[in-house]
Amino acid sequence: MKADVTEIAPEVYRVSTFHPEYGIQFNQFLINDDEPFIMHTGFKKMFSITLEGVRSIIDPAKLRWIGFSHFESDACGALTMFLNISPQAPAVCSFVSAMVMINDFAERAPRPLNDNEFLEIGRRRLRFLATPHVPHAWDAGLFFEETDRTFLCSDLFFHPADPEPLIESGVVNRARESIVGALSGPLAKDMPYTPYTISTLERLAALSPQTLALMHGSSYRGDGRQAILELADVIRETLGGSSSS
Repeated sequence: MKADVTEIAPEVYRVSTFHPEYGIQFNQFLINDDEPFIMHTGFKKMFSITLEGVRSIIDPAKLRWIGFSHFESDACGALTMFLNISPQAPAVCSFVSAMVMINDFAERAPRPLNDNEFLEIGRRRLRFLATPHVPHAWDAGLFFEETDRTFLCSDLFFHPADPEPLIESGVVNRARESIVGALSGPLAKDMPYTPYTISTLERLAALSPQTLALMHGSSYRGDGRQAILELADVIRETLGGSSSS
């Protein structure tokens, strides 16, 4: 395996590794600014591959912030390894994640973020959005880069295989196929449908992102607002009806 690096927006780099056993891509996103920020660390066992991808962009020791969406191995499994080589970089995550997991898991104190708090990294600033149970866990939170309107959307729009780095159409259809296909498999219902699911997605759509940076699958450039609203419809249709069963 090796990491493929693509600039999907100005100074926003997609570091992507296709894992043949899982049959999906694992994507990290590096925003290169005065205080470089990385979204997700990838698996601990894939650290050397991810590190080489990061090293092709910057010296990893210069990382200043290490973000992730929720406590899961593909999101933050290699967090301790990144902390060891990036002496200035704390983990940045939700208050829940810091208090419940990272304060114990990480070897350095995290920087917890409140909902709607901003992280200034230089020319750009990141807005943190607490999104409990979207896409998965109680501690979930996502980042929106406001300057060029890139939304680091974690597992939202998940689709498998090893597709192209960036597309300008079809991302909702790919996500729909993945959601429907997973309903009969062992990993069904990975995203809980709660009374807050649709309102959370509508809040994210209101950001009007221009680029969607997916953790698994092709990133998308286009009308992010419409794509998120269409995804909300797919989730309502496929998962909403099962919430009472």
